[in-house]
Amino acid sequence: MEDEAVGQVSVRFKGENGDELGGAGILLPVSVTSNQLQILCNQLLESSDDPVPISFFTEEGIEIVGSIEKSLEKIDFEKTLCLVYQPQAVFRVQPVTRCSSSMPGHGEPVISAQFSPDGRGLASGSGDTTVRIWDIDTELPLFTCKGHKNWVLCIAWSPDAKKIASACKNGQIMIWDASTGTQIGKTLSRHKQWITHLAWQPMHKDPSCRYLASAGKDGNILIWDTVKGTVERSLSGHTACVTSIRWGGEGLIYSGSQDRTVKVWRASDGIICRNLVGHAHWINTLALNTDYALRTSCFDPKTGCNRPPSESECQKVALRRYEEALKVCGGERLVSGSDDFTMFLWNPSESKSAIARLTGHQQLVNQVMFSPDTRYIASASFDKSVKLWCGRTGKFIASLRGHVNAVYQVAWSADSRLLVSGSADSTLKVWEIRSRRLHFDLPGHGDEVYTVDWSPEGTKVVSGGKDKVLKLWRQ
Repeated sequence: MEDEAVGQVSVRFKGENGDELGGAGILLPVSVTSNQLQILCNQLLESSDDPVPISFFTEEGIEIVGSIEKSLEKIDFEKTLCLVYQPQAVFRVQPVTRCSSSMPGHGEPVISAQFSPDGRGLASGSGDTTVRIWDIDTELPLFTCKGHKNWVLCIAWSPDAKKIASACKNGQIMIWDASTGTQIGKTLSRHKQWITHLAWQPMHKDPSCRYLASAGKDGNILIWDTVKGTVERSLSGHTACVTSIRWGGEGLIYSGSQDRTVKVWRASDGIICRNLVGHAHWINTLALNTDYALRTSCFDPKTGCNRPPSESECQKVALRRYEEALKVCGGERLVSGSDDFTMFLWNPSESKSAIARLTGHQQLVNQVMFSPDTRYIASASFDKSVKLWCGRTGKFIASLRGHVNAVYQVAWSADSRLLVSGSADSTLKVWEIRSRRLHFDLPGHGDEVYTVDWSPEGTKVVSGGKDKVLKLWRQ
């Protein structure tokens, strides 16, 4: 009897919002598998007729893969083991395995490429001063948007997928109609130096997609009324180049700068709410745990990314999807990555102190990105690695090694099960998150890969870089 008792552990289940499931602890053998836990949890949720896939994690962020005893080094039999259950995306994204098209056209390196929020459009910006809009079905260029006089450094689709903003090294912004490739309104000129980042106001706050924020090397953040073509508000406070901005869903704008600070601004009046300090060098990149919900706005991948019938309906769906994301992650969190090789995880609406400092990279951090389910953070670094971290605690999970040169960018699949990385070694690599292993190696580019994006509905990946070619990758 004693041996049998030692092989059992009391388990209780808790939702990500903190709600207990099933009350007191349930005595289970330590050999119980994650599949058996799923069956039990679905019964407790009264969803066994239509079971949903569920993942289980300890409160420290360790995932139960296989059995409890195989997943945990130490089990305290005196205490009840609390497992946080998380229903997974019911739809599954298949890994991209082949290049379906190499799309030449740009005359200089491709600096940015991005799918539209509904996954049906694709735009790219290049050193050749043009923005190109591509037909994903025929894999041919639809429009070449000319007007910039210098390198196009960044592009951003509006949340309604109807417009594309582009910004160049001259400090000018142009807005393009995605359906015709023609410029909308006048060129927006106020920045004194080049523009580093663009961010549209989220759809649930601005269903007409009128307002756009831009960050510049001049240290300024400008909020534009793109209909009038005027600056609505100027956010001044940084003392060096602003490298990254995020327009959050709670009415806040987050900015990271080479002055080593992250600032939190109220978008409505431009007041600085918080100044987040801790980094010892330039901040290169910011990400919000709500980024995916904000990016896809009213386009739900579960329903085929179809557009709701009216603007007010679009706003309602975007708000519902944002609120659902907030419920899962327990509040809007921010992660910053820096030239000091570290990252910080913040809860900016509640505290100016960081939740955690994430250390482990041996060189500067290029990009950070939360998974769509908010569970993970992925970071890309010049140290040739991609690292995975817990999105709630910042705890280190794994290093994904395989690239032989700097990793510039990463992109998540819509179901958070896969990650793609692009590198200076000219390859893309697809990683499986559960096993933490390389799933597919995707060579094909002739030079460094600067930009990579996974379409919001999960069926394709785009990459571009120094070889001036855009590549589409499919399943």
